[in-house]
Amino acid sequence: MYAGGFLGPFGGAMTSSVLPEIGGDFQVSAGTAATTLTGYLLPFAGFMLVSGTLGERWGARRTVRIAYVVYVVASVLCAVSWSFPVLIGGRALQGAANSFTTPLLLAAIAAVTPKERLGRALGMFASMQAVGQTSAPLVGGFAAEASWRWAFVGAAVVAALLALTGLPADPPKSAQPPKLRSAWRPETLRLAAVGFVGWGCLGGVSFLVALRLGDDFGLGAGERGLVLTGFGVVGIVAARLTGWMIDRVGPRRCVLLGTTVGAVLLALIGVLPSLVAVGALWAVSGAFSQAMIVGLNALVLGDDGGNRGGAVSVLQSLRFLGGAASPMAFVPLYHLNPMTAFLTPAALVLLLPPGLLWRRKKPAG
Repeated sequence: MYAGGFLGPFGGAMTSSVLPEIGGDFQVSAGTAATTLTGYLLPFAGFMLVSGTLGERWGARRTVRIAYVVYVVASVLCAVSWSFPVLIGGRALQGAANSFTTPLLLAAIAAVTPKERLGRALGMFASMQAVGQTSAPLVGGFAAEASWRWAFVGAAVVAALLALTGLPADPPKSAQPPKLRSAWRPETLRLAAVGFVGWGCLGGVSFLVALRLGDDFGLGAGERGLVLTGFGVVGIVAARLTGWMIDRVGPRRCVLLGTTVGAVLLALIGVLPSLVAVGALWAVSGAFSQAMIVGLNALVLGDDGGNRGGAVSVLQSLRFLGGAASPMAFVPLYHLNPMTAFLTPAALVLLLPPGLLWRRKKPAG
């Protein structure tokens, strides 16, 4: 089941390093080719608003297997695509299929893990997601030496193997199937709002770092990619420690630690004049972004109430929607004032999560 965490982030980022090659094959601009990223992310995030609940209704094992099979079909379609619209359609189908795997796998892991070890289990899953996120541009780039289409062939093979192994067991069926509104409780929505702000302002601002690396330090595309990879590498290395901290001090405190320290690091990344310092701080921020996301997952999945899959799918959806909204919010600000573009998300993630996290439900009556 942990291996399934690799596929979603890998699929999302696999075209990020081969946009010029895709554009050249289909005679479109690199900007148009970049819609292969959006074409995946929007269905992925959008369907996750309901995918966890629907998967709980249909049965987690069957749903995840079908999702992997659909992902295989979508990846093959991308690999043989004869026009750019066909490629976009395949990417959208990939994103929709993956939206039915991540939340159900997380819920299944939580169901079989003792509460005192939940943080470590979710940290392991997050490390697989970080491996997918970090390796996707590298794999795509290497594949493009022959043809970018081979990256999709590889993704299809991985999904086919996952469809045969690593499927979650179905939890005992309740008398009433979960309803969509059971995933939209106020507490879940507050945590999802933290995920929207936190990921949109921390993990989702790699484009700001890339812009600064090019404009202020003159780094080329390959050099920028190497620096940005540090974020994922440190996230992978720190995953087990993050899970251990969550089990020891609690997920809520780890989320606050991640957002607070992450905000300070982001502000420093935007103002320090040293390339070494910027690269090092960006890499370290990967660990604190992990603490935030894994802590939020633990808060949602640690609830013994029903429809864990639906609740964590809402959280993950808002997280990725925050990442999708981040460029639209901060790129125009960067062109007006680069320093402000870093300080604004740093301030948002420093100020908003504490109030959302510490708000308590009003007593009944």
